[in-house]
Amino acid sequence: MNTSSAFSTTVLEIDAGRVANEIEEGIREIVLRRLRRKGAIVGLSGGIDSSVTAALCARALGKDRVLGVLMPEDESSQDSLLLANLLADAIGISTVVENIGPTLEALGCYRHRDEAIRKVIPEYRTGWKSKIVLPNLVEGSYYQIFSVVAQSPDGEMRRARLTPDAYLGIVAATNFKQRTRKMLEYYHADRLWYAVAGTPNRLEYALGFFVKNGDGAADFKPIAHLYKTQVYDLGKFLGVPEEILRRPPTTDTYSLEQSQEEFYFSLPLDKMDLCLYGKNAGVSAAEVGAAIGLTAEQVKHVFASIDSKLKATVYLQSSPQLIEPVPEAREAGN
Repeated sequence: MNTSSAFSTTVLEIDAGRVANEIEEGIREIVLRRLRRKGAIVGLSGGIDSSVTAALCARALGKDRVLGVLMPEDESSQDSLLLANLLADAIGISTVVENIGPTLEALGCYRHRDEAIRKVIPEYRTGWKSKIVLPNLVEGSYYQIFSVVAQSPDGEMRRARLTPDAYLGIVAATNFKQRTRKMLEYYHADRLWYAVAGTPNRLEYALGFFVKNGDGAADFKPIAHLYKTQVYDLGKFLGVPEEILRRPPTTDTYSLEQSQEEFYFSLPLDKMDLCLYGKNAGVSAAEVGAAIGLTAEQVKHVFASIDSKLKATVYLQSSPQLIEPVPEAREAGN
């Protein structure tokens, strides 16, 4: 990482070869020596984070010791499956496809989600599509209140501000998707004696962009210290297919196409990277803003949003709480 004292858009530049070697050694140390597992499971989404994680695991452990699990459902983008297969072919790992649509239907995922949406859009029915969105932080709206955007079968678009009850109902229902996928990853990990690789980058890991006991669950998270732009740099070095490098980051959770920016970060990810880095390094809002084309006031609002997310997602990062300590229960690292 560039350690120049002057803040600029180059501060996150990395020596990709050196970083890849360090992570690969870390993967071998964790998977083979600490966890004593034979290989790694990676849930492949067709996105940059899971692609880089799989490529690093294949280089560290050998491509025959990595299994990619593809888990489409009724509302998944067709691109996700195509790009996940493209990545697997490029790095030479085996894959298995688990269609989770029937499981989600049986669990009531789609039904519960639709019922929650009808609390604010009563006419919402089967055949409609939807997503939830936040206002952009730098376009004058600093109140982070979710809205639902819905599209009728005839193409009419509707938007409604979510009540707390409707928002929680939608999130609770869609979280079935991440938790079902993780259940299947651990099924394959158990049968192969492999470890499950988590795929969050630093923005997602630090700011709580994950589901507890869903995509937040893993045995190791090899790129959690890397900013999103650094993950892209590593992807180029590792030979991740260009189609994946060009794909905008998406949640691939809702039936309408949805970016990670509009769902959670409320700012382009390259700018959010630099804001988080600047905040961590104690750089002033004015200096960060000058480098990324925002005003000091706008960056202050981004800093406040980061603080809010850090506070709100402590629960996601926490281990199960005990009434009294249990000394004989050995914790990792002790």
